[in-house]
Amino acid sequence: MDSGLLLLRIFLAAIFALAGVAKFADLKGSVKAFKEFGVPATVALPSSIALSVTEIVIAALFLSSASSWYAAIGASALLLLFIVQMIYQMARGNAPDCHCFGQVHSEPVGVKSIIRNIIFAVMSLSLVERGENSQGASLSQMPDPIMVQLVFGVMIAGLLATIIFYLKKLSDQQTEITKRLEVMELVAREGGAVEREDVVHPHEGLPIGAMFPDFKLPDVAGTDVTLAGLTVQKVPSPILFFFVAPSCGPCKTLVPEFEQWKKDLDGKVRTVFISSGTPVENLAKFGAEISGSMLLQKGREVADAAKAQWTPTAVLVDTEGRVASHTAAGDTAIRELVEKVKEETFENEFTYITNGHNHANNSKLGRTIPEFKLADDKGNEISDADLKGKKTLVAFWSTGCQHCAAMIDELRNWDGARGQDEPNLIVFSDGSLEDHKEFGLRSPVILDEGHKASAGFGMYGTPSAVLVNEDGVIVSETAIGAPDIWALIGKRK
Repeated sequence: MDSGLLLLRIFLAAIFALAGVAKFADLKGSVKAFKEFGVPATVALPSSIALSVTEIVIAALFLSSASSWYAAIGASALLLLFIVQMIYQMARGNAPDCHCFGQVHSEPVGVKSIIRNIIFAVMSLSLVERGENSQGASLSQMPDPIMVQLVFGVMIAGLLATIIFYLKKLSDQQTEITKRLEVMELVAREGGAVEREDVVHPHEGLPIGAMFPDFKLPDVAGTDVTLAGLTVQKVPSPILFFFVAPSCGPCKTLVPEFEQWKKDLDGKVRTVFISSGTPVENLAKFGAEISGSMLLQKGREVADAAKAQWTPTAVLVDTEGRVASHTAAGDTAIRELVEKVKEETFENEFTYITNGHNHANNSKLGRTIPEFKLADDKGNEISDADLKGKKTLVAFWSTGCQHCAAMIDELRNWDGARGQDEPNLIVFSDGSLEDHKEFGLRSPVILDEGHKASAGFGMYGTPSAVLVNEDGVIVSETAIGAPDIWALIGKRK
């Protein structure tokens, strides 16, 4: 028993030593991870240093039976804190990089990382439960030569495993560099220089919950296909759209993976490729298997409407035609999105995949609207109950906002002409009653001084908006600016 406890302590010491040293060796990555978990930028660096030092100290304390109990208490507390934070981030729809073992191993927070930490926590808690004086043998109390050999054998095996892992990581990096050199060669061979006007961040796509732009595009055989035709099926399934082009060098290198993903996702998610150019060009570039699921736009009309700024780009769309993932631009981001799609069961009504871009940190997607009771511009009392029973576009406004002023005429026109099948409208705005007399909206304008109630909906500046369903649940990410707000209700301006 004493020998078994010693091995357990050595294992935990190795885990915490690896985590602490690896984080310390990559402080830049650790600081980034702290910020993604919501730690203020001013304390992110000292916090990452403190965590690295704490983990190294805990590792050292595990090696002595006299101090192991205190190490187990510290380890258990840290691991439970990690688990709670990971669950909290997942509940908010976030997937920050855990940076658990620095550059040795790091991954977005998910079920796998939570389970791993739970296992380590159970090990630590088992040592806590045994008490201060029952921590097994110390390294200095091993007269049995076989036991000494076993302990050093475990330590050497751990060291070899770490070396092998580093070598594999170097090999993977070399492979990635080779792929990128191939991409550069292809781009240079095919003309290379690409000029883009109004360039934005490649991941800046439509907000989750927005309607994917409707379209009518021919396939390579010339048959017209619409979004409604893709989503209305006997057995509806989400659609993973890939935006590609015959002139896109990186797209060419992904063809084998496109083909494999198409097979892997068959029966679970439909894969549709949206390209440009002629059928002959695309068949030559992508082959018959990919081209069989390809639609051709004349220029970039669908890509621009979907805010797919670059090729290759991928985005997931649910069975109702709504955007269900953040935009993934480039080979690495697309691979990450595909892996998450493979893991998803799509059993929940609000299934969406985030990658930390857009406004995931502020999103209230999938949450019930907060309780409130406020007066509107007509003197009526409006509460959260008034938002239930029908879909509602909840907009956030400010009388001093120039972008709001530029949008008010369009909003007024839509509000006056919207049909029974379109969402209701409620506007939260700050300022006094006098400031809102000229709005002229048919729908209520709720006077929310300081945007105190709006914050509970996930307001992210003005103008912005979210979509709320009949049950009072927020079913979209916060849309910012007129184009994204109109996208929530399927209108393109």
